[in-house]
Amino acid sequence: MRTYFPKGKELKNIERKWYIVDATGVVLGRLASFIAEILSGKNKPEYTPFLDMGDHVIVVNADKVKLTGKKLDFKIYYRHTGYLGHLKKHRPKEILKKHPERVIEHAVRGMLPKSSLGRKMIKKLKVYASEEHPHKAQKPITIDVPFRRD
Repeated sequence: MRTYFPKGKELKNIERKWYIVDATGVVLGRLASFIAEILSGKNKPEYTPFLDMGDHVIVVNADKVKLTGKKLDFKIYYRHTGYLGHLKKHRPKEILKKHPERVIEHAVRGMLPKSSLGRKMIKKLKVYASEEHPHKAQKPITIDVPFRRD
């Protein structure tokens, strides 16, 4: 048996699809792993680990994502401003009120490779707090998340 390997012209002709995912009532970690799989291209038969073969993903209703257990109150997101002693701590409850997109972006980024390839993949993720998004011209295909909790 021979292993398939995409070459020159095939790489240039990769057709990237646009998918739209509704985050309403979906557990954050399960949603993030589902999105990371699409962004990396692992759902395609021509997947190659060191090439960006993935598709674009639009996530709507980010403010309605679920966190299980007591994560809403006790999980802590850390960030550093770059100044001495300026380590900032935020809880998901605070972040979901102001910027609900960041919770999903952070979870997905953690599931992608920590390299230049992962940075390319995360650029194909678009997250919106409400149902509205400016990507109607791309004609996105709606995907239902297989493990929705309603």
